[in-house]
Amino acid sequence: QPAEEGAPPGEEGGARMMVKEGVLENPKTEVIFALHISSKTEVGKITYRPGGLLAAADRFIIRVKGKQTHGSTPWTGVDPITVSAQIISGLNNIISRQTELTKEAAVISVGLIRGGVRNNIIPEECEMIGTIRTLNTDMQKIIHEKIRLTATKIAESAGAVAEVDIRIGVPVTFNEPELTARMLSTVQRVAGGENVVLINAITGAEDFSFYVEKIPGLFFFLGGMPKGMKKADAAPHHTPDFYIDDSGLKLGVRALTNLTVDYMAGQGTN
Repeated sequence: QPAEEGAPPGEEGGARMMVKEGVLENPKTEVIFALHISSKTEVGKITYRPGGLLAAADRFIIRVKGKQTHGSTPWTGVDPITVSAQIISGLNNIISRQTELTKEAAVISVGLIRGGVRNNIIPEECEMIGTIRTLNTDMQKIIHEKIRLTATKIAESAGAVAEVDIRIGVPVTFNEPELTARMLSTVQRVAGGENVVLINAITGAEDFSFYVEKIPGLFFFLGGMPKGMKKADAAPHHTPDFYIDDSGLKLGVRALTNLTVDYMAGQGTN
């Protein structure tokens, strides 16, 4: 789908737009299969997971409003930078102390913080922007609530005000368990049983999830790391040294083709 990594600011794109414009309706689509190349999985291997495979990705903005004053007399104002630092610690505690990570992984990361204009002035406000990753909707709702509560109460305790804006982004990429079980034998036949590997959930996100919100789907990873290379030496995605051995793409074509044909032939049905 176009704009898989996100449309330009203020625009709509990718799978969300395609669903909106009827890609699953004309023609009517029963199921959907997809793969994603992996630079850290060896060529010839396929990895998968039933249920939540890739996380939901939401964006949050927290604006902390204090009281500007001179840096030499901080007691005459309310320092939004100090409050923001305390909020960041509080957000980290949501994951490490308030989230049952034995059930599913979750992540809160602050990627941007900005505030202030001079070294000797405590500013009026400070802003933080970050990402939230969750693997089921219940945990997503709970973490959103905890972020709001943590930020507003920490700010309140210091005499500041925190405004929390959480923007829903990409939902969980969910492999329908029944479909996954039904079609697993196809993938194993094509790749070889020993080359099809069950993996843990990944906290990255993928807008293929908009399709599987509407219909059952199976999404898996295709190995692109050259044989003999150590995983630690393989460059991650979205880095200058990213590299894949494109000979692995043949397996991807065979897997998707056979999944389509076998499903249409009624594999796994009575």
